[in-house]
Amino acid sequence: MMNGILVDSYVLLDLFTDDENWADWSENTLEKYSQINTLYINSIIYTEVSIGFNRIEEVENAIDALGIKVLEIPREALFLTGRAFVKYRKSKGIKKSPLPDFFIGAHASVSQFGLVTRDLSKYKTYFPQVQLFHP
Repeated sequence: MMNGILVDSYVLLDLFTDDENWADWSENTLEKYSQINTLYINSIIYTEVSIGFNRIEEVENAIDALGIKVLEIPREALFLTGRAFVKYRKSKGIKKSPLPDFFIGAHASVSQFGLVTRDLSKYKTYFPQVQLFHP
């Protein structure tokens, strides 16, 4: 059972930058799923999308306008992030610290959220239990 939907950074950036290739898909997808689910982001996603704004009030207004709620990442998800990172390193991953996708995927997994994303590879590999909504 899904408890809501986490929205990946790419999807929000599509809207905030009016991406010519993806803005329509992202807008339609969020509109569709917001009708029957609560949409969420976490602090990692907030950070990633905030870099396109000059003031925190602008970020807050943009997120509020979409009806998205901001959640902290549960400790269980932080632990799962670490486990996914260990698996990544064992499979010859080159990054020295956990990737943002690991925090996002673990949060979706632990909270039983679906995930709207355009970036499937790490989520499918490390969090196959998460229901993905993608193009």
